[in-house]
Amino acid sequence: MRDFKDKVAVVTGGASGIGLAMARRFAREGMRVVIADIEVDALAGAEREIRSMGATVLAVHTDVSRPQDIEALAANALRAFGRVHIVCNNAGVGGATGPVWERSIGDWQWVMGVNLWGVIYGIRTFVPLMLKQGEGAHVVNTASVAGLLSVPFASVYQATKHAVVTISETLYAELAAAGARIGVSVLCPGFVKTRIMDSSRNRPAELAEGTVSPAVEAGRQRFRSMVEAGMSPDAVADKVLEAIREEKLYVLTHPEFNQRIRQRVDAILAGRNLVLQIAASEH
Repeated sequence: MRDFKDKVAVVTGGASGIGLAMARRFAREGMRVVIADIEVDALAGAEREIRSMGATVLAVHTDVSRPQDIEALAANALRAFGRVHIVCNNAGVGGATGPVWERSIGDWQWVMGVNLWGVIYGIRTFVPLMLKQGEGAHVVNTASVAGLLSVPFASVYQATKHAVVTISETLYAELAAAGARIGVSVLCPGFVKTRIMDSSRNRPAELAEGTVSPAVEAGRQRFRSMVEAGMSPDAVADKVLEAIREEKLYVLTHPEFNQRIRQRVDAILAGRNLVLQIAASEH
């Protein structure tokens, strides 16, 4: 997909971070943009920002863990613009770090509801619409380099991101087999300067986290420092646009992680046990 002018992009998690950066990037290409987010005030601010760029924008309050919200998002986009050409299933949360045996059911339900089910609902809702349109289109699913690695104390987050990677690979193969004019990209960034470490601001009260041990909190602060020193969301958005143009499936933004990915694959093929760690320099 190379012609973006007057096309329609839908971005979940579009009020901040990578989502907002993608919305801005699409707006600069002359696209009409639908931004969806669970944060009402941030969503209103993002809408004002995109509109100030001279772009046509629609903001829709959306909880991606609820299928009815995704269906309403699609209905609003179609009502406003009649078509959807790019959908970015981008909304995500972090948190829930620590030993896997200590993670609560609430941790799993919260993170999987957003990071995994949000992508599933997005695919189930938007891909049939794109197929019916019969026009060039593209799906971008936000995973993470954590979907290609397995490091200690991030089991919940990594499980969702590994799932998003394989779902995206499968979707790509299935659309290709169907001869559909729909591309697929899976975004696997490393550390990006976003508010992901503050995701609990949107955590449902019924899934609230219990007491966190000092060791777990120390680990979170270590990850926070790496996020704060990370790549700018705008740089990631540039790479996403390039991937859509070039119909690239994999969007790896941080080449410094490539050796870690290679170590993991080599260990699997060799039947060798491996414990990966992330160094502070990898951001």
